[in-house]
Amino acid sequence: MTIKSQLLGIAAFALIFGACTSNEEKQAVVVEEQLPIVKIEKVYAEDVPQIGSYTATVEPFKSNNITANMANRIKEIKVDVGYKVAAGQPLVILDNVNVEQLEVRIANQERDYNRAVELLEIGGGTQQTVDMLKTELDASKRSLRNLKENMVLTSPISGVVTAKNYENGDMTGQLPILTIENMQPVKIIVNVSESEFPKIKKGMKVDVKLDTYGDENFTGTVYLIHPTIDAATRTFKVEITVPNADGRIHSGMFARVDINYGTAKHVVVPDRAVVKQTGSGTRYVFSYKDGKVSYHEVKLGQRLDNRYELLSGLENDVDVVVSGQNRLGDGMSVKLAGEKAPATSQDANK
Repeated sequence: MTIKSQLLGIAAFALIFGACTSNEEKQAVVVEEQLPIVKIEKVYAEDVPQIGSYTATVEPFKSNNITANMANRIKEIKVDVGYKVAAGQPLVILDNVNVEQLEVRIANQERDYNRAVELLEIGGGTQQTVDMLKTELDASKRSLRNLKENMVLTSPISGVVTAKNYENGDMTGQLPILTIENMQPVKIIVNVSESEFPKIKKGMKVDVKLDTYGDENFTGTVYLIHPTIDAATRTFKVEITVPNADGRIHSGMFARVDINYGTAKHVVVPDRAVVKQTGSGTRYVFSYKDGKVSYHEVKLGQRLDNRYELLSGLENDVDVVVSGQNRLGDGMSVKLAGEKAPATSQDANK
């Protein structure tokens, strides 16, 4: 082979090698340009207030039904719905016809009893008959005392008349004649998860909002903690009292209760980082490290303005993707927004 031929071969090889190198560099640039572009933010764990939020209905602190101990005609009802009453105040007067009938029966029973005693004394009767008549007479006398005591029905508590089921002249039946409710204070009963049982204490202050009054805050106090846990719901009842001296709060109002259980160290992420999986309630986040992303299913806690508290699923001090998640998969390579592509040999020669 001549020197000229050798030189031509070397030149041809150089051209082919240069073309291949140029194509590889171009392909690398194309691949780099096709990578998903994402934005990231670093997240940290911080002290997050642990607020338990509950909904319930306002109830009277105490409620009492005014009823007759036996069927009787109502002579007079002295109050109406909405009336304020004091403990011991007369509310209902019943007819005395039953008293008169019972007094006649007692007179007849006393006569029969006295005759039985006389017969026994002369040997014409039995002790068993005397004892039976005495028992019947004593029972009737007790009924008469109870009936007389209940001729005038009084209120055992101070409160407001919230129901009236009869009118003057009606016969009493199964329904109470009146219902009295003590609304100072009012009571709210919430069902709290058993995991909070060690944290809640009698006398704790809680925040209460009523839909009727928008964002106005009322302060309640834990009044009673029920000692048993419902096996079906894994919750226990907590009774909360709310002062109501001005009478603005009424039974039946819808209440929202927030109980502060202290703080806990949890990772907090921007809400833009959290993605909901289509067709399920699963939430997930992508973390970023060394040009690749990783999938993390997470359990959310509270929403904190534009952030979420995470109860599980992500470690502290990591970078998370906050934009561009729709094209991502676990382990995928990505490009950060604003990041330049790696320089090629051609770029370096320019």
